[in-house]
Amino acid sequence: MWSNLPFDVLSSIFSFLSPDSLARARSSCKNWHTCGSFITQYKPQENHTQPWFLALPIRNYQKPFCYAQNPITNNWHEISLDFIPTQTTLKPVAPIGSLILFKVTNSTTLELVLCNPFTRQFKYLPKLNVSRTNPACGIVTIKEINDVWCFPRFRIYVAGGMSEAKHGGAAYETTVEMYDSCVDTWDIVGSVAVEFSVRLTVWTPNENVCVERSRTRTRTGTRTRTTTLYWITSARAYSVMGFDVGNNCWREFGVPHADKLEFATLVRWNGGLGLVGGTCGGSVCVWEMSEEDNKWCLVDEMHVELGLKLLCGKRNWEGVKCVSDDDAICLYRELGCGMVMCRKVGGIMGRWKWVWVDGCGNIKGKKVLNCSIRGVLVNPSLACSTIFF
Repeated sequence: MWSNLPFDVLSSIFSFLSPDSLARARSSCKNWHTCGSFITQYKPQENHTQPWFLALPIRNYQKPFCYAQNPITNNWHEISLDFIPTQTTLKPVAPIGSLILFKVTNSTTLELVLCNPFTRQFKYLPKLNVSRTNPACGIVTIKEINDVWCFPRFRIYVAGGMSEAKHGGAAYETTVEMYDSCVDTWDIVGSVAVEFSVRLTVWTPNENVCVERSRTRTRTGTRTRTTTLYWITSARAYSVMGFDVGNNCWREFGVPHADKLEFATLVRWNGGLGLVGGTCGGSVCVWEMSEEDNKWCLVDEMHVELGLKLLCGKRNWEGVKCVSDDDAICLYRELGCGMVMCRKVGGIMGRWKWVWVDGCGNIKGKKVLNCSIRGVLVNPSLACSTIFF
């Protein structure tokens, strides 16, 4: 029966499979491999409540590759990255649906790349209007009813950085540029004060959080929706930079225990802005920014035994890295050391659960060498995105 199904019907059935199940189906025969390679409408939303952790070795001494952890089967997989151009080194900025935005690290000025390591698709984004070094990058996904969930429309905002001065030398850049995935071009859409540009350029890592909120105007009673991008400065004492996209407005505010945190990362917590951080001798805590009064509130705390396991018995949080998406937060160190995941259980305002995840020590009986990594959480897809065509 299966061999007699029309190509479009079989492709529609395949579109409901999870990535690992689809990969097994594609390996069954030549016809199924071809059919599974042309899926553009991917539909297994219910199966994607848990993102995969993708670990990219900071240094690849042999062939380029990365490692992916499947949270359903709790297995690690090795994924070849030999389709990436030679001599190109990448650092993950953020996931966009099932795609990953990368920064080219061996380029003097900012150069961005879109990639799906599961389908081996790769694309350089156009050059910015103003070449700049080390700016802050932020992503706004635009979710519409007719969009394919794993390939949403998106906009990338770039602010700050160092650019060439008019009379020679370098200067802090005060323009904000936006890339729109629908038109595949960059436009200058705003500005940033020089003092904020300095903080974004020198002290801000690439990680960012986008938060959308509805506000009621007191005079008219109408509700408006605001979109704000947030970055955290990497220098102690920590602070947060916020950019109101619609109003081109910047602000800076503090964080709890700003001068005591050994690491701090912004996350999305129940749709709002959250902060994950740890102090020397203490545990990892999660704070949430209140919408009513813009104050931080302690909402969760990692179990002490999980923290000791992650740190191998030490009480120093330096060297711990954190990545997140809407439904999970991951704290990790090296590939083989194991990770602590905080996963959302339930709906939008559901509770969160802390769990231990073993590191990647071997794959299919073959030992994997421990190494330093950069991580990203992504919902994988084996469907082909038209953005690469």
